Amino acid sequence: MRLPERQHAAGFTLVELLVVVLLLGLVTSTGFIQVRRDLARERVESASRRLALGLEVGRVAASRQGRPCGLKLSDSGWQTPTASSLPACQDERLDLGEGIADTAVRIEHNLPEPVRFSSNGLVLDGGTVRIAAAGTELVRCLVMSLPLGVVRVGRWQDSNCRPDSAL
Repeated sequence: MRLPERQHAAGFTLVELLVVVLLLGLVTSTGFIQVRRDLARERVESASRRLALGLEVGRVAASRQGRPCGLKLSDSGWQTPTASSLPACQDERLDLGEGIADTAVRIEHNLPEPVRFSSNGLVLDGGTVRIAAAGTELVRCLVMSLPLGVVRVGRWQDSNCRPDSAL
């Protein structure tokens, strides 16, 4: 007597399905890591642009008002100086991130409080600001040099602010 042949159902084996699921998970996790790295990099870039913008706002305000004024740099951005006889260059804060959490970007600087602007818009104080964020190796720096208050944005490498060809 002959046994009937078993017919195989069309489909995948358990091992094949597990391999496909593993590969999809690997591709997805790699994509998430890259997205997080790109987001952290954008936070640093955005904060450095907002820092430079704050300096320009101070320059323009001092020029328009025709009198010296000052700004204070805090962890979250430019704001009204607290312990100064100089009037503020602007009445409102200029945050470093647009919708970014306060702890997302770290700032270290040696700027005085306040950063002073002359009545014709020159920056009277010099210093260096470092901007970093967790999740990226990029560290931006902003240097204000005297006597004219020239501002330069670069990349922090080897304990120095170096020009960045990407800018």
